[in-house]
Amino acid sequence: MNRRPFLKNLSLLGSGLVALPIAGFPVTLSKTSEEEAFLPVFKFITASDGHYGQADTDFKTSHQNLIQAIKRESDVDLVVFNGDLIHDNPVFMPEVKKVYDQLLPLNYYVVKGNHDKISDARWLEIWGQASNTFFTVKDDYGMIILNSSNEAGDYLCVDLDFLQTALSKTQSLKQVFIFIHISQKDWTRHGVDCQGVLDLIASYPNVKATFHGHDHDVDGIIWNQKKPYFWAGHFGGSWGNPFPSYRICEVDEQGKTRTSLKRISDGLILNSHQI
Repeated sequence: MNRRPFLKNLSLLGSGLVALPIAGFPVTLSKTSEEEAFLPVFKFITASDGHYGQADTDFKTSHQNLIQAIKRESDVDLVVFNGDLIHDNPVFMPEVKKVYDQLLPLNYYVVKGNHDKISDARWLEIWGQASNTFFTVKDDYGMIILNSSNEAGDYLCVDLDFLQTALSKTQSLKQVFIFIHISQKDWTRHGVDCQGVLDLIASYPNVKATFHGHDHDVDGIIWNQKKPYFWAGHFGGSWGNPFPSYRICEVDEQGKTRTSLKRISDGLILNSHQI
């Protein structure tokens, strides 16, 4: 089965490309003087679709590869695992938590995906974090985590009332970042059409970016109503891009923000964007 999504918008970029909506070969990016002067004061990592426990995949190795890649990064404030932590079987959820706990004392947070087939109550019991939550980091940055599925694995629009509350309570912060496993627009074959979510996000000036998982073979950016939406490919599972990856996002003291997709195996930057 060809699971590469049909890309409907030419600004959805694949790895290493500048103007084409398909995945290509990695490129080497030379640093400009402006980039060399970029001094981050806030840095986080997001990675998605580990699918711990999926049959016929080396899920233990793929997870350890990611953990080691994260540990090689410097000055990371937090990590967000953006959904499909496991592959359907709830028995693996406590086990994958032990894997993520290898990052401690680095803070990490989790997003519920369609393959994370446990109840919200069990999710809270295991992770100590609700499937819909928001919090502030370093007094200046808001992080909003939203659930886009249920115990049956359906593809859903996020809770619009909760999103409205979270955006309202973080509107005084410098920048806000949103994490949703399933794209809330059918830009890709596996997205859902939730225009109200996009309209609400667009109405808050301090929302800097939204990050998705779910589509293993999408790892670029698309703009909607002047807001950027990013994907990070995947680091596990049985399909998708041939280069497992994760995304970093950094903000400097001037409020400039950049994000780069990195290959897990060697840290090569596959694409990079100033937003």
